[in-house]
Amino acid sequence: MSQREAPIGVFDSGVGGLSVLREIRALLPNESLLYVADSGHVPYGEKSPDYIRERCRVIAAFLLERGAKGLVLACNTATVAGVADLREQYPQLPVVGMEPAVKPAAAATRTGVVGVLATTGTLKSAKFAALLDRFASDVRVVTQPCPGLVERIEAGDLSSDETRAMLYGYVAPLLAEGCDTLILGCTHYPFIKPLLRTLVPDSVSLIDTGAAVARQLQRLLDERKLLADGPARPAQFWSSGNAPQMENLLTLLWGEQSLIQSFDNIKSDC
Repeated sequence: MSQREAPIGVFDSGVGGLSVLREIRALLPNESLLYVADSGHVPYGEKSPDYIRERCRVIAAFLLERGAKGLVLACNTATVAGVADLREQYPQLPVVGMEPAVKPAAAATRTGVVGVLATTGTLKSAKFAALLDRFASDVRVVTQPCPGLVERIEAGDLSSDETRAMLYGYVAPLLAEGCDTLILGCTHYPFIKPLLRTLVPDSVSLIDTGAAVARQLQRLLDERKLLADGPARPAQFWSSGNAPQMENLLTLLWGEQSLIQSFDNIKSDC
């Protein structure tokens, strides 16, 4: 296999990164994809940076052993903790991370108030603070941590009364502050966009960064002359959690059935 036709490795704390994987597939249909859901360690947002960094190292090594020509950290929290470490460890590789869409949200708001739905880890990070300093000096940003929401999405519970009540409890204070733009600051959250849309006025913009990550990946691969000619091989999936449960979620979130291989035999010291 030529380096151009080698696969792209994508990982997240769970199934949330499938929202990014969908954007990559849409923009780069010739690329073969590998995906690891570290569901046995979800949610990353409640873990320490050292813990997350070690998980990133373990999963990156696993994907590189399977020939990955580039890595995508399809998780805001993993990016905060681990992307700099992986770029230092693998300087020859394109390594793409996530960040909350503060810049486009600041440009889109009409009221001057932007709301952020994210994990506790993302909101507490220095990187998020730096984004606010850089791009949001002219707007007011109201943040809302969303404990428990990732776990509901991991369970495939995208529209129950319980999920609706939880999500309303998180979004109502932001609307009360006058937010007309909401940043979905976790890759899991695009999967509840339909539910969220029923809870906010049509005038409120919902912004995530999956498409921007796919474009950045395309740019880095093109710079290195690594864009594949295709055809893409079927995507491969691994999970450190409940593989049968993820197989059911794949049909719901990815739109295709696929075998989920176990990641349980891949251990780390964290």
